[in-house]
Amino acid sequence: MSTRTTFLSRLIGPYSILVPLSMLTHKEASMAAVNALMHNVPFMLLIGVITLAAGLAMVLAHNIWSGGAVPVLVTLVGWITLVKGLLFLFLPPEAMAGLYESLHYQQLFPAWAAIAILIGAYLTYGGFGRDVTASSRR
Repeated sequence: MSTRTTFLSRLIGPYSILVPLSMLTHKEASMAAVNALMHNVPFMLLIGVITLAAGLAMVLAHNIWSGGAVPVLVTLVGWITLVKGLLFLFLPPEAMAGLYESLHYQQLFPAWAAIAILIGAYLTYGGFGRDVTASSRR
């Protein structure tokens, strides 16, 4: 596994554990914030710009579709982040709110959080749970 994959899995993994855990801890406030965001064009623009930049950085630095599950998962997270940023930038608030409603985000929030936590746990293990110095020499 490359050092870039290791770094990104170490970054994305804990992030994907800590943010959903925090949101689960404060579920009502989190749902209120997400709902408010969907109807606030300036915040959608800001979130879109930041998310697009993060997604572009990941895709440009790590567009690897082979070499095991961790590199492919890091690449998928990058592409999903890029697409999410584009959606925030180009969709009107009503369409973005409709997208979240079609995913049943509020009703299935614990399930969506669990998926993120599982991905985060896998990436964290992949990034920290291996001998990086031996595998990065390849």
